[in-house]
Amino acid sequence: MTHVALTIAGSETTGGAGAQTDLKTFHQLGTFGTAALTCIVSFDPSNDWAHRFVPVEPQVIADQIEATTAVHDIDTVKIGMLGTPATIDTVAASLAERSFTNVVLDPVLICKGQEPGAALDTDNALKEQILPLATFVTPNHFEALTLSGMESISSVEDLTEAARRIHETYDVIVLAKGGVVLEGEDAVDVFHDGEQTVELRSPKIGQERVSGAGCTLAAAVTAELAKGARPLEAARVAKDVVTSSIEHRQGGHAPFEAVYQGAYQGGSSQV
Repeated sequence: MTHVALTIAGSETTGGAGAQTDLKTFHQLGTFGTAALTCIVSFDPSNDWAHRFVPVEPQVIADQIEATTAVHDIDTVKIGMLGTPATIDTVAASLAERSFTNVVLDPVLICKGQEPGAALDTDNALKEQILPLATFVTPNHFEALTLSGMESISSVEDLTEAARRIHETYDVIVLAKGGVVLEGEDAVDVFHDGEQTVELRSPKIGQERVSGAGCTLAAAVTAELAKGARPLEAARVAKDVVTSSIEHRQGGHAPFEAVYQGAYQGGSSQV
């Protein structure tokens, strides 16, 4: 039987992020993917590609999680964009009702389709209700700043300190992403689990962010953990998958490009 993983995330209809990207990443790594959609996100081509955000009704979210966990034996779940406090309430309750071994959180702290006040309420709810249930978190530069309480992250040493603080505060394994924000030729991510700190490096591929890179990283970690990999090995594979996905990114008519996971041919850490 193929190992199964669940993503609880938003739908991004162009295929460049969200649940669509998660499922493609699961598939590329040999993990059967299921999804519970939390919101529908699309872009408005006539309004500078602004985000359009429509939340899914909380009961519908709960029903999706109920269905997929009834059909499959799932011990590993990835949490992506939740988007509203009501959604967070529902997902937190569903997580608490089930015994997931691995809960990988991509802590999306900016919901671009919301007003600032609503976004802040969502961020606070995420930190209070979802983070305590997570076992592995993958913050980007901004999210690492927010979760660590640091004033700035301008070096790998700063990113390492942020990862340590997040681990100490929330008791989670951390893979903090430096991406293209930090200076230098390499894109550096920092893994910290309380016992070891490991820098994961790859040469930068351009200086622009690529849509879906964060989703892909967290989804790859999830897929590998679902197969039984140790956290550090899952992080190493995820770094390789993201690097390949950025290198083979998909263009289009929008002013941004998206990751493409289908070219990845590397090994996995299946055990």
